[in-house]
Amino acid sequence: MNHHESWNERNSDVAEPATILLVDDEHEIIKLMEIYFGNEGYRILTAHDGGEALEQLRKERVDLIVLDVMMPNMDGIEACMKIREEQKMPIIMLSAKSMDMDKIMGLSIGADDYVTKPFNPLELVARAKSQLRRYYQFNEGREKRKHELTIDELVINTDTHEVWVDEQPVHLTPREFAVLELLARHQGSVLSMEQIYQQVWKEEYMESSNTVMVHIRKIREKIEPDKKNPKFIQTVWGVGYKMIKPQ
Repeated sequence: MNHHESWNERNSDVAEPATILLVDDEHEIIKLMEIYFGNEGYRILTAHDGGEALEQLRKERVDLIVLDVMMPNMDGIEACMKIREEQKMPIIMLSAKSMDMDKIMGLSIGADDYVTKPFNPLELVARAKSQLRRYYQFNEGREKRKHELTIDELVINTDTHEVWVDEQPVHLTPREFAVLELLARHQGSVLSMEQIYQQVWKEEYMESSNTVMVHIRKIREKIEPDKKNPKFIQTVWGVGYKMIKPQ
């Protein structure tokens, strides 16, 4: 399953935006990329040659690199090969000529994608989003996956408190997230309203309280594709609620 369409959406109350390192010796191109990636909410780092890029990587956690080929001191090809000795994040190479692109593609330098200059900034951002999605989905090297609960197209990250349905980010309040996480951790089991209330609110349950019901309704409004026929959270009449267990 892919994750959400836009990794910048990780910039919620509890999560950090993805960090993108832009490497190019042309200041105008760096500025242009900064504007477009910045508008998407990403955290931006910049470098003007391969050596500076490696220096940034020693200091910062980076999720994706846009790396120009032709640069002074250390060019993009050498930088890419050095980065790949230690790091797995996606690398998109920028090249001024399609002939260079053919040469790069013939080398096993470890780049994930290639864009020819002059490029459309929106196209570059779209390529970056695609690479980030694949990176987070497939890269077992990140600790992220062990914090994920996946129920069909619903993905819950218990570490960052992010939720996605069919790749789209869903924004829950902390209480709503706690209720959803509790149900997800007990997939297939019915939890009574009293159990949910005591686990999430850490208080004695009042028989007349409809707090749990209200929270379930709000969660369903946000995560259920078909509001009239809830798929993920099912009501077990007279007992409570349960999260479906995928077939």
